[in-house]
Amino acid sequence: MLFPGFEQKRIAGEGAEINLRIGGKGPALLLLHGYPQTHVMWHRLAPRLAEEFTVVCPDLRGYGDSSKPATLPDHSSYSFRAMAADQAKVMATLGFDSFFLAGHDRGGRVSHRLALDFPDRVKKLSTLDIIPTRTLYENVNQQVATGYYHWFFLIQPEPMPERMIGADPEFYFRKKTGQWSGAGHVFDPEAMKEYLRCFSDPATIHASCEDYRAAASIDLEHDRADQDKRVVCPTLILWGSKGLMHKAYDVLDCWRDKVSGPLSGHPVDSGHFLPEEAPDETYVALRDFFRS
Repeated sequence: MLFPGFEQKRIAGEGAEINLRIGGKGPALLLLHGYPQTHVMWHRLAPRLAEEFTVVCPDLRGYGDSSKPATLPDHSSYSFRAMAADQAKVMATLGFDSFFLAGHDRGGRVSHRLALDFPDRVKKLSTLDIIPTRTLYENVNQQVATGYYHWFFLIQPEPMPERMIGADPEFYFRKKTGQWSGAGHVFDPEAMKEYLRCFSDPATIHASCEDYRAAASIDLEHDRADQDKRVVCPTLILWGSKGLMHKAYDVLDCWRDKVSGPLSGHPVDSGHFLPEEAPDETYVALRDFFRS
């Protein structure tokens, strides 16, 4: 119902089985979701974008119906590098040697890493409502620590956050997404049903904690090692004008030393969930950027 005309597939990534939906025609466009959602978050954009692009909407490893690889002591099995490698292999398997790329939240961070590790594959990049991971960790204030407390809660050693979230995953999910949404926003009931189905799985809760543990450890090591690398393709930065990133940072400025290619960006009249809160404005921005 949410992805009319799309086909569901399951494709081997680099160490994980990736669940995805694909539909449309034209140049390939990969859309990556964020925490704590699944690929379903693109349901208000994907069918419209599929009129001009071949749209691929996967679940990141550890999320949705993609597999949950075993965790490693250094958390590298849930690093952005591992997640990016999954998606590069999936797109190659689908026959796309290069593609457009957009990512929201954690998907934006995976997209940033994908553009660094596979510069010849990503033709254009758009990130939605994030600043670079290392930039955020090195510029935290009370406002950010309060609004993004989960960055520090989820990285606590297993099993503390897993058990606390697992005691009532629906309450946690609704509370968390409600805090990030703009006033009055209501998620599509079918989408919310799917989010809750997936997030109620203890394996997903654990994997999502590992995602954040990796971001606070191995991902920072990768970022420091690659501090001189830049995204070379044209890049569009979008963020919500009602969200914490807009209030706490000059979002576009945070990306200036991360991108050597053409850089542009602007806020969208939205909270954190741009594709669901402001689908029309977000659709136009992405369509115009990728087809220009």
